Amino acid sequence: MRKKSLLYIALAVVVLGVAAAVALFVQFKGSAVAAESDLYVSSRASYAALTDSLMPRIRHHAAFRTYARRLDLADTFKPGHYVLKPGMSVIEVVRMLKLGMQTPVRVTINNVRIPAQLAQKLSRQLDADSTAFMQAFTSKDLAREVGFDSVTLFSMFIPDTYEFYWTVTPEEFVRRMKREYDRFWDGTRDDKRRRSGLSRLEVMTLASIVYEETRQSDEMPRIAGVYVNRLRRGIPLQADPTVKYAMQDFGLRRILYRHLKYPSPYNTYVNKGLPPSPICMPGKNAIDAVLNFEEHDYLFFCARPTFDGYHNFARTLREHNVNARAYSAELNRRKIK
Repeated sequence: MRKKSLLYIALAVVVLGVAAAVALFVQFKGSAVAAESDLYVSSRASYAALTDSLMPRIRHHAAFRTYARRLDLADTFKPGHYVLKPGMSVIEVVRMLKLGMQTPVRVTINNVRIPAQLAQKLSRQLDADSTAFMQAFTSKDLAREVGFDSVTLFSMFIPDTYEFYWTVTPEEFVRRMKREYDRFWDGTRDDKRRRSGLSRLEVMTLASIVYEETRQSDEMPRIAGVYVNRLRRGIPLQADPTVKYAMQDFGLRRILYRHLKYPSPYNTYVNKGLPPSPICMPGKNAIDAVLNFEEHDYLFFCARPTFDGYHNFARTLREHNVNARAYSAELNRRKIK
């Protein structure tokens, strides 16, 4: 009888041990993540903030705390963008955060007029704030490092969607954009650029004007051709978008005579040639339109009174004035001031 009791006790111990082992396995190596989710851990976040954000997304909280304590996660976790995937264990989650095994994010930059707007757009997609980005964009040392100055640095950014680690610093972002810029300006584009006689900066600046004049890609090469003709003949560009940029009034719907005299190096009504730097971040379609500008003898263009986004082109001032009066009359009819 005594032997049977000891046997039962031994079996019970084994069963409990197996159960405990299974429980530990499930807690530490079993699935802790039920649904996929994105976890963002800022470089400014505390460990408490990390766990507050993480705990609602995982199971086995006690096991997480135990293993995290063993790996000293509170003092060694890495900021970043992490993807929690179904089936991940507590061990995998802790190690991912400790080793900084980030998943890149897709960052889109386009439709930007000024560096401050770019900084704001980036701060909504990356960890650094807009102030930090602006400090990088205005840094003379950083601009010099990548071959620009603090005024022309903005011409380096090519609109597109890129992959970055969420924690990329603004300085690293600028250096990466320089590599993308060099990749964009391949031999083919530089060969086309030489046809115009413009530098890369001048192409980007002219493209920014073309981009602000129209969103019709098929018309961009013709508008670019007008400006190339005026540059070659020493005629002021007289581009309305440069007036808006000079005044920093992008909501201005009608350029009046008093606006044309606004004193600024960016106002192409009072200054010959191109502005010192782009007046926006031009789309690739506008850049390529400048590189493939249309050869013609037009010197003027004016928006059509049909307001279809296209323009009427003219070779002489007399022709242009006829087009301009028709457009002005339509503005008056629509009471646009």
